[in-house]
Amino acid sequence: MRASLIQIAVDEGESVVSRRRRAAALVREQAAADLVVLPELWTTGAFAFERFAGDAEPLEGPTYEVMAEAANEAGVWLHAGSIPERDADGTLYNTSLVFSPSGGLAAAYRKIHRFGFDKGEAVLMGAGRDLVTVRLPDTVLGVATCYDLRFPELFRGLVDAGAETLVIPAGWPERRRAHWTLLARARAVENQAFVLACGTAGTHAGVPQAGHSIVVDPWGEVLAEAGPGEEVLSVAIDPGRVAATREQFPALKDRVL
Repeated sequence: MRASLIQIAVDEGESVVSRRRRAAALVREQAAADLVVLPELWTTGAFAFERFAGDAEPLEGPTYEVMAEAANEAGVWLHAGSIPERDADGTLYNTSLVFSPSGGLAAAYRKIHRFGFDKGEAVLMGAGRDLVTVRLPDTVLGVATCYDLRFPELFRGLVDAGAETLVIPAGWPERRRAHWTLLARARAVENQAFVLACGTAGTHAGVPQAGHSIVVDPWGEVLAEAGPGEEVLSVAIDPGRVAATREQFPALKDRVL
């Protein structure tokens, strides 16, 4: 199974419409992949809080339409990162979209853990409630977003729901890049699962982004890691290694809580 992580750069001088087109073109270039992943809030910028309301769109809005078409044309499973979604009642959510190779919506995940403490996303957006998994032909995806990475109990829940590959789009800041790598490897080791963590490059509202998208295997070994700039990270993974690892070192069977 080949996965491509598109570490797209967010430039405040580029319009959302232009970045949608560019992201779709990058997805189409990954037709040789089985799964393609985009980062968190790449249309707006994860730290561009003042733009959330203005850039918010319905679930089946412009980004949905462009990404569905790109998934269909490339013939890939596409985790299209997340968008600022405006629900019918006006509530904003940080919502991830996953499309099948036919362009159909396979899943939508509203981010459960909102970042910002008493400001930003934490007060501007509603919190999701549901864990989301997606069954692919060769693996089961567990879907999480950025700040979720700091909460291991969420990933335990995904594993209990059958997840074997944990997909985490993010807009992670450069100043905490060491945590990004550490936590991605920790989630892989403790859950004996692949981790595909896709970040952004560039700057979000003056906040430099970490980049360094990363693919980690069930033993915690880094299979591939991007640099700080815009880049497509492509890596072949063997989904069978999850079952093999869990059988060889059956730590999950010894859970008490």
